[in-house]
Amino acid sequence: MNTAPRATEQAPRSFVVRVPATSANLGPGFDTLGLALSVYDEIVVTELPEPGLEVFVEGEGAEDVARDASNLVVRSIQYAFDAFGQEMPGLRFEAHNTIPHGRGMGSSGAAVVSGLVIARTLLEGRVDVSDDDLLRLATELEGHPDNVAPALFGGLTIAWITPDGPQHKKLLVHRGVAPLVFVPGFTMSTSLARSLQPLNVPREDAVFNVSRSALLIAALTQSPELLLAATEDRLHQEYRAEAMPETLRIVRALRLAGFAAVVSGAGPSILVLADGPGRRLEAADVVERVSDTAWEALMLAVDFKGATVREHTEGATQPFSAA
Repeated sequence: MNTAPRATEQAPRSFVVRVPATSANLGPGFDTLGLALSVYDEIVVTELPEPGLEVFVEGEGAEDVARDASNLVVRSIQYAFDAFGQEMPGLRFEAHNTIPHGRGMGSSGAAVVSGLVIARTLLEGRVDVSDDDLLRLATELEGHPDNVAPALFGGLTIAWITPDGPQHKKLLVHRGVAPLVFVPGFTMSTSLARSLQPLNVPREDAVFNVSRSALLIAALTQSPELLLAATEDRLHQEYRAEAMPETLRIVRALRLAGFAAVVSGAGPSILVLADGPGRRLEAADVVERVSDTAWEALMLAVDFKGATVREHTEGATQPFSAA
């Protein structure tokens, strides 16, 4: 008589994807430089035995985020499966969002990266999806790589486009650099912000930004005392001033007080790259003194890991893999 135990049905696969917020441009590095920050969106993903989609969202954007196939995370998953000629399985995901939406902290880039990392995890064993593949697909979806590169890989990233596709270089940030983000209650459309920029700029402005971008790499990696000079910009921030006058007014006040303040991404949040944790409190005092509206001060760290994946078990999580 066969006494072997009867095989039990395999539990559905479940894992957690975690993606950091980002701040792009960093002043002079328009569409090139990005920094990963310690604010995260997390998605618990469970593969369903039958085709279908279940989407649950809590936290930032919960009132507005789509719960169907039009959800940006879902569209990014589908985009990756289509790119590799695979059929997307049934999925349930629970999104826990903390990255502010519409405020220049890379929320859409984080959603795209989340979807692509989910797709790569689901495709393991069937398709070999490389880091280069992820960056290429993310750039195709997002339009430019400066936000998606740090969300994928963490740290400070330089991103550029070649005939072979988008490329990136990850750099470690000096431990003396202390990020601070001021987040307002109002939002900004990235497309509107971009529409305010001219297609051509004076040659001297272009040369100015080239010099400051080069200096900014040195300031962020070696010499934080140079951050104020290194974050000067003539290519995009002033052109966008009419769309977010309060943001630019506070940036000017912070810079006048000696802080390396810039518009975070397309705005309207403000990134301060302080040369030490203690200086962030002084910057917060400046904003409280000069602002006409409420700003939330986020004392953050640089995220060095980028997007990560870990196994999900009920009530506990264990390390799984890194994106």
